[in-house]
Amino acid sequence: MTAPLTAVPGANVAPPGAARVLQSLDSVRDPELDEPITSLGFVASCTVSADGDATVRLRLPTYFCAPNFAFLMVADAYDAVSGLPGVRRAEVVLEDHFASDAINGGVAARAGFVRSFDGEAVGELHQLRADFLRKAVMAGTDQVCRPLLRAGTEPAALRRMTLGDVPHSRALDRLRQRRAELGLPAGDGAALLIDPATGAPVTDDAAPLYLRRAQTTRVSIEANAGICRGMLRHRYDTAGQGEEDQ
Repeated sequence: MTAPLTAVPGANVAPPGAARVLQSLDSVRDPELDEPITSLGFVASCTVSADGDATVRLRLPTYFCAPNFAFLMVADAYDAVSGLPGVRRAEVVLEDHFASDAINGGVAARAGFVRSFDGEAVGELHQLRADFLRKAVMAGTDQVCRPLLRAGTEPAALRRMTLGDVPHSRALDRLRQRRAELGLPAGDGAALLIDPATGAPVTDDAAPLYLRRAQTTRVSIEANAGICRGMLRHRYDTAGQGEEDQ
């Protein structure tokens, strides 16, 4: 079942091109892998009519990918596309998935996860999103700390550093963003090593274990991303929209 189109405000504004709609999808991430659905190859197609009707078709590595993860990505994609100036209507369709009817219909109706999976889901997905964001903070901390450790910085010195002490990098920008999304300290004066659940600075005694956990989390996420990319290529054997540009 294809989800019905939902009207979106945008009168008297020229429709965006497909490239602009695709660019908006760069902000939509797989919650488990913490990567854009574009770079992962999950966008099968993206079109915009002359009247501003935008249609995005998504695909996933397997038919049985977790429906809660899939729902988050479809819902986030809808929000990203429907919020663009000039988009009159937005339609986001998840294809080739066992729960695509429930997900597509639920997102189009703005029904939420529980109502979309009536009798099966026990709660909305805010906590799940926060849990994966905390993992992203841990992985991002390792990405920022590894170059410092290779350059000779001692773990104890990392504990005393702030984000403002760290040389600018894409990894640092990404870490700041993930922390900000969780409401954690992300300014220059914030400690580099913090508990991703509370925002409290890590103590000297806890720093070695914390850094090992951060590394393990990063390796796990990167390994899962590699597996998903391999499964997607095996399933479809074509690049996704925007994937070749990443």
